[in-house]
Amino acid sequence: MELRTAASPKDVKYYTTERLREEFLIDDLFKADEIKLVYSHIDRIITGSAVPVKGALKLTAGDELRAEYFLQRREMGVINIGGTGYITIDGKKNTVGYKDAMYIGMGSKDITFESEDASKPAKFYINSAPAHKTYPTVLIKLNGEPEEGVVIVKDCNKVELGTLEESNHRTINKYILPGQVESCQLVMGMTKLEPGSVWNTMPCHTHDRRMEVYLYFDMPENALVFHYMGEPNETRHIIMRNEQAVISPSWSIHAGSGTQAYTFIWGMVGENQAFDDMDGCAMKDLK
Repeated sequence: MELRTAASPKDVKYYTTERLREEFLIDDLFKADEIKLVYSHIDRIITGSAVPVKGALKLTAGDELRAEYFLQRREMGVINIGGTGYITIDGKKNTVGYKDAMYIGMGSKDITFESEDASKPAKFYINSAPAHKTYPTVLIKLNGEPEEGVVIVKDCNKVELGTLEESNHRTINKYILPGQVESCQLVMGMTKLEPGSVWNTMPCHTHDRRMEVYLYFDMPENALVFHYMGEPNETRHIIMRNEQAVISPSWSIHAGSGTQAYTFIWGMVGENQAFDDMDGCAMKDLK
């Protein structure tokens, strides 16, 4: 498990491009037959992935958590951005399709990831946060019908926003949040930009009470996203390519503009779970 420390905005404004990427970019996430985990000191979030190809991959705590098993004191959200796969939790096997998700509650001990077809492996994207109680494990379908024997939210909460004229026509899919799928602090969802739209989260905002991680995907090899970060009056950018993630501290804006439409997964942890708790940044104040 890779460890990342917190960073002060007073220091970040002096970072080179290389140093910005070293501190905040999470690259090489989806490697065949590996579980990759990055532990950030910013609100103790763990961002990671599992790509089972040849066989099942088992999630373990590692030495860094000082725990008997990974979710002894944690909760976890998983969204599959690859082929159909399976997540087995304490002996119960769940089928997780493309852009389906699972919330896995604290106390779940044995967790394994598998792919249905090795030629089209699942790509499980993981966010995990410290937890204080156990909420039910839930399988969340982007679209689909309930299946016997598992708890399913038939459709995630969908909100359509923006316009093509403003280059930000998008659909926000809310997977894990109060009133939808309960958790201790983790909030997760996915935003899909429609063809012709390239801007996300603009006008931008910060939220001192929560940090956030973005995963950009659904991008061809030659496409990229300019991810904007930093304090509103000290903005910086990181070039993002397909299936790369970026850590956003609570003091930082988090917005992006792409060379074409893309999709991104957002995960938040921190003081509260109020989706609309944002400190807006006026366009005239950005520098």
